[in-house]
Amino acid sequence: MKQRILHLIDDNNPGGVMRFLDFIKHSKTMSAAANHSEQFIKRGALSAPKFKADLIVSHLTVSWRNLPFFLALRAMNPVTPIVHFEHTYTLGFFTTYVTSPRRFKSLLRTSYALFDHVVAVSQAQARWLRGNTLVPARKLSVIKPCVDLSAFLSLTPRFRKPIKSVGAIGRLNAIKGFDILITAFKSADLSSIDLHIYGDGPERPTLEVLADNASNIYFHGHVDDPAVIMKNLDAVAMPSHFEPYGLVALEARAAGRPLLVSGIDGLQDHVDNGAGIVRSQSPEAWCHALQNLINTPDHGQVLRSRNIAAGAQGRFYQNWHALVGAMAKI
Repeated sequence: MKQRILHLIDDNNPGGVMRFLDFIKHSKTMSAAANHSEQFIKRGALSAPKFKADLIVSHLTVSWRNLPFFLALRAMNPVTPIVHFEHTYTLGFFTTYVTSPRRFKSLLRTSYALFDHVVAVSQAQARWLRGNTLVPARKLSVIKPCVDLSAFLSLTPRFRKPIKSVGAIGRLNAIKGFDILITAFKSADLSSIDLHIYGDGPERPTLEVLADNASNIYFHGHVDDPAVIMKNLDAVAMPSHFEPYGLVALEARAAGRPLLVSGIDGLQDHVDNGAGIVRSQSPEAWCHALQNLINTPDHGQVLRSRNIAAGAQGRFYQNWHALVGAMAKI
């Protein structure tokens, strides 16, 4: 009899978490071993039911507002293993947004203690969690999210020289750092290169004003098929201010597109596997890095990075089944 695995979510907007869950639900490999379902939980809920599941997986946001639900979830499901995937908090988030470090760490320790296991989505995030003793090492593992990469791996690597188009893909909010790219692309040094921005979000009006009708900057809104986006790009840039992992980076690597990232948080995992790094978040630094990429792309490095990305799904399956097996023994 297949296991029943229930995924709890509190945000069903298009994005990394929902794409990750779609991959889990529709993967033949995953569905062969278990039946996966999801349940939306309203943030701030005070009660939880007894769920009919063999394993509960939380993709919820840890917050003081959600803490009563975590307590109720544990109380109502005392013998069912509960795993939490940490999709949000990182060193970059902590240093940029947390104004009361002791209180924030207390929240994380209290919440994580209610779960049987916590999953970090990148090695960089796991180092931060361990380094601040937020999760005992025995209760922490790393499982990097994945999506179906077949459409990206089927694309021909883009080795155009010089590069003519760079893409920025994701929800348009301040954490993505797209304002840095727009400012860089407005300089004369990048005037012959097109910047294509894919996604929507609260920062779009501000970013459009910043672009000021520049002839080489294009806003495309949300596109359902990321592989179609990648097919038309020569390179991808991710100047994020914090990023737990970065599925777009994995997809760019699988597609054989040169990739530049800020190197913050989980993006460092991609640097370790072949992505280029920009060590400053200034538009000038990104302009300089993009000029180097445009004129001298390292095609050998791109291919090495693509080969590593090609094994991402296999590694995910292996790590997931190891987690499920360990939870079955609780």
